[in-house]
Amino acid sequence: MTSTSQNGRPAAAPAEETLRVRVWRGQADGAFEDFAVPRRASQTVLDVVTEIQRAQDPTLSYRFACRVGMCGSCAMVVNGRPRWTCRTRVSEAVDGDILVLEPLRNLPIVKDLTVDMVPFFEKWRDAHGAFEPGEAPPSDFAPVRPDSPKRKAADAGVECINCGVCYSACDVVAWNKDYLGPAALNRAWTLVNDERDRGNAARLAAVSGDVGCHSCHSHMSCTEFCPKDLAPTYAIAGLKRATAPSPLGPLLALLVKS
Repeated sequence: MTSTSQNGRPAAAPAEETLRVRVWRGQADGAFEDFAVPRRASQTVLDVVTEIQRAQDPTLSYRFACRVGMCGSCAMVVNGRPRWTCRTRVSEAVDGDILVLEPLRNLPIVKDLTVDMVPFFEKWRDAHGAFEPGEAPPSDFAPVRPDSPKRKAADAGVECINCGVCYSACDVVAWNKDYLGPAALNRAWTLVNDERDRGNAARLAAVSGDVGCHSCHSHMSCTEFCPKDLAPTYAIAGLKRATAPSPLGPLLALLVKS
């Protein structure tokens, strides 16, 4: 049924609200390009990026997979904040009618909104983030009891899916590219608390060096921005305690010499 105005003529359709989207294009030396996208109810930032790529510029490069907050691959910087774009409503992030989209920070830009995750996972490797069963693991590989103290200590970080948001937000990574970063250190902490793992000697040595846990300034940016509400800062603090030299060390050395 067509609505009419008071003079009997068909009423004009309401003007479509438009969202101005500034998207980073190119690589590190690129620039922003402006797009106009219709505003829609319950619209996510990923919806906006997808509409630009499908309807306006098919060359736009970005990463996504699950669309439901399970994989983390759609992470970008949205109006200055690293976020999962599939779980971020435009209404939550927009500044007036402007949405500014950038690739994750602290990682090489491949093209547009796509970053190279290789350095991120190299840090994960350098922190010995893989489970080490040892040379002769037991045949009855029992799970860690959920009520055990070590399991409770690891619970704060065990749900990490390596989306890179914390790495993008980390102030230390921003000025020290060699710093292992919160995700890798969080992973190391979960394995330190896994009683079945046999790689802790090498792992603790790896995370206690100049680019490891003691370089963290506890600004808590990683914890603030984590989409899963994890606390990498807590995990890093645990590694600091586990690798801190004993204050009695010099005294014990003197006693041994005497």
